[in-house]
Amino acid sequence: MIIMLVDDDEDDRKLFLEATKEVDDTISCITTGNAPEALLYLRNTDNPLPDYIFLDLRMPGLSGKDCLVELKKDARLMPIPVIVYTTSRDVKESIELKRLGATHFMTKPVFPDDVYYMVSFVLGEKWE
Repeated sequence: MIIMLVDDDEDDRKLFLEATKEVDDTISCITTGNAPEALLYLRNTDNPLPDYIFLDLRMPGLSGKDCLVELKKDARLMPIPVIVYTTSRDVKESIELKRLGATHFMTKPVFPDDVYYMVSFVLGEKWE
């Protein structure tokens, strides 16, 4: 299994990687610090596609929302479940993101154990 995390916060990326390895140490994680870097990786057909994308919403430059729109325009990338992973708790925003194609909207956990449970939840679900 391959998971991609797109997040500009280095500490959040590190916490996510550690929690993912605790869930299952066979999971490969691809991390990028911004949306353009993620899109460049994903559009390169030589790279393996992730099974899930965790996408931070608030990033400088190209936002997570704009990245989501780009992902859902690409027939090759469209089927990948995108979990918006953000500090936002805005219900209207979460509804809009689901309309744009996000599979789920999750508030970023603060504690390592919470990240572990979030990753376990996502991997245990059957996403349509």
